[in-house]
Amino acid sequence: MRRIPTCVLTDAGPPRVTGGHAVDRHVQIGSLTKALTGTLLSRMARAGLVGLDDPVERWLPAPPGTGVTLLNLARHTSGLPRLPPGLGLRDPYAGFGRAELLRLVRGLDTAVVRPPGDEEYSNLGYAVLGAALAAAGGAGYEELLDAHVLRPSDVTEVTAHPTAAQRLTAPGLLPGTRRRPWTMDGAILPAGGLWATPRATADLVVRLLVERRLGEPSVSWQSTGALRWHNGATRDASVFAGALADGRWVVVHRLGGRAEDTDSTGIELLTQKR
Repeated sequence: MRRIPTCVLTDAGPPRVTGGHAVDRHVQIGSLTKALTGTLLSRMARAGLVGLDDPVERWLPAPPGTGVTLLNLARHTSGLPRLPPGLGLRDPYAGFGRAELLRLVRGLDTAVVRPPGDEEYSNLGYAVLGAALAAAGGAGYEELLDAHVLRPSDVTEVTAHPTAAQRLTAPGLLPGTRRRPWTMDGAILPAGGLWATPRATADLVVRLLVERRLGEPSVSWQSTGALRWHNGATRDASVFAGALADGRWVVVHRLGGRAEDTDSTGIELLTQKR
């Protein structure tokens, strides 16, 4: 049986890498991107560029009166569905560009499936949030993320467009081949399209959750007791990242296998006695 490429980084010692993974190659981090998008919202709000309670229609061509705010989008309480409609199967987000997003935004009063305030985990909501932040900041999502989150955290090795030489994807069925990753650098980027090295991911966890260099962690991080965490999964990549209040932290990234197993590995590492 082929060993699943795995990279584990913790506060307890050096990285553990198996199956051909690497700490210095860019891998997809999926919905962990949302934690960075939420941090961008917090930073832009602190800079006075947006308000957390700004209605979506302040920044995007949405109909008035939907009741959906930027904070709703970040907290998954916008009432928007989990996914945009009409996605394909093989590469689901490849055809979801800005035009498709704005078409949905213009019909936001009918796209909301439940009253704002009810929680519904939504990739679509974060795509809308990223577009609103780009409009408010007058620049692209990546440029704003770099200016407000990555550079202040002194973190590089995070991008939506790694070169072929930089990126690492899951092994293919034939020896020496690699699986083609999902295309996620369009409108869905702020919800799950970033690539990062595991080393950079660990730096972000430490600087945002442990050292708190940019202030209180954003509402995009999930909370379970003393644990702040987020996970992410794409076609063949999954990640779990989290930190406890006492400073213990972990990042687990795998290229293949079940995302649930990546989560359970991360939680087990955080809670085991050291």
